[in-house]
Amino acid sequence: MDELPDWPEGTPAVLSTLGNGAPHAIPVSLALKAGPRELVVGLAPHRRSLENLRADPSCAVTVLAGGLAFTAHGRAVAFEEAAAVIAVRVDVERIADHDHPTFAIDHGVRWRWTDPKAVERDAAARAALRDLG
Repeated sequence: MDELPDWPEGTPAVLSTLGNGAPHAIPVSLALKAGPRELVVGLAPHRRSLENLRADPSCAVTVLAGGLAFTAHGRAVAFEEAAAVIAVRVDVERIADHDHPTFAIDHGVRWRWTDPKAVERDAAARAALRDLG
């Protein structure tokens, strides 16, 4: 895979960072493609992952959606405030395509906000990240 594929908006991803010499992985609801080898992840300002990325920018973002399974390995290169989140811009150095002819991913994870205020915050943050991309 030479460049990032498109994935459906709202697809959760897993952000993996290093902290204190150990892997740290969290699900993230805001992971958007920003270019062929660039993506943006939105993180709450208090996230440990954000602290980890500031100390060591190495990271990986794994996306599993219908027909897609890949991990983008790269480095966090910029941190910008965007609505209520910090937008972390990731330059993708390598993309591991996990697709294999012996299995198929029919559906990605489905999730939704259950709080109306969270829906509003997510929409504002998603729009802000899109504007950065």
